[in-house]
Amino acid sequence: MDQADILILGGGLVGSALAVALDAHGISAIVIDPADPETILGASFDGRASAIASAPMRMFEAIGVAGRLAGKGCPIEGIRVSDGLAPGKLDFAPDADDGALGHMFENRVLRTALFEAAQAAPLADVRMQTRAVSVERGPHGVVATLDSGATVRAQLLIAAEGRNSPTRDSAGFKVARWTYDHAAMIATLNHERSHENIAYEIFYPQGPFAILPLLDDENGHRSAVVWTVKGSDAAAMHKISDRAYLAEAEKKMGGFLGKLGPLSSRSSYPLGFHHAAWITAERLALVGDAAHGIHPIAGQGVNVGFRDVATLVEVLVDGKRLGLDMGDPELLARYQRWRGLDTFMVALATDGLTRLFGIPGALPHAARRFGLSAVDRIPPLKSWFMGEARGESGDVPKLLQGITA
Repeated sequence: MDQADILILGGGLVGSALAVALDAHGISAIVIDPADPETILGASFDGRASAIASAPMRMFEAIGVAGRLAGKGCPIEGIRVSDGLAPGKLDFAPDADDGALGHMFENRVLRTALFEAAQAAPLADVRMQTRAVSVERGPHGVVATLDSGATVRAQLLIAAEGRNSPTRDSAGFKVARWTYDHAAMIATLNHERSHENIAYEIFYPQGPFAILPLLDDENGHRSAVVWTVKGSDAAAMHKISDRAYLAEAEKKMGGFLGKLGPLSSRSSYPLGFHHAAWITAERLALVGDAAHGIHPIAGQGVNVGFRDVATLVEVLVDGKRLGLDMGDPELLARYQRWRGLDTFMVALATDGLTRLFGIPGALPHAARRFGLSAVDRIPPLKSWFMGEARGESGDVPKLLQGITA
């Protein structure tokens, strides 16, 4: 098609999810992405894993993606947070009838499921290995010229290009950003004892150490590890042997998973923060990392992007029912109001936690232990944190409730 309701630049996890969700509501989209599918869907492309909260999982069920993920993710039956290996912890466990807090998926599994769902969606035209040479937004719509020579038109442009979104930057959005002088070391490892479907977040002054449960493989029990180190230490960490890495990881864990190994290939990426002060402009909306990028301390990064998707779809569907143009300023203003405060509060909370747990010294350590234990004993406060972890706090869009808008 050369004309659609929506033009999406970026076909990653969030862009693909948006195209599928729009299709489920009778809204057409053209998705443009320069990546080669064979590369991005390959086993070696992205070694990360993501915790998908229960609310986005309900959205996947509502838009028909959950079936493609069936049996490929590990349910998260609990979360344990501690400040180092000292006593004083915070445990999150759902009630028996509440279901899992979320599911851990390897990113390549998520990417494949969403990409294939977008390709199969009748109202989604996915064009990979394609770039938009120029994009013009005006009072009457959006016109893009592609490097294939084609010209496509839409009522609304969505930037889903990730942290370094050229569309966001060329549109002149003001973005607050800084780096943490931290790097996240990513690996998958096997271990002797079962993780029992529990996710662990152990905070050290150098940064958090997360152990995230994955499905067993031929080598037995398995978890993804996100090990945050000082940026200046990342290169040295890459050079140590697998044996040395596993020995250090066992110390960080306190040995509770038993003997570790084998170890997957390792990768790392620098950690930073960015937040666009405004996420809409004339016939333009930002979603996912194009709008906000946060520290992975609470595992909410991609979930915030899926919340963008659910919110934007509900706004556009409501506008369509009223006979409004998809790029109507009132619709974009509603999206801005709905998402603006929520994303800012999540960004503020994750940044604050990163700085709080990074303060060295015995007194801050004791205060954090006391705080964790106190929250663990106060049911209303603990329930609030559980709602945040599930993605069920605030004004929840219909798709995150499992309801088509």
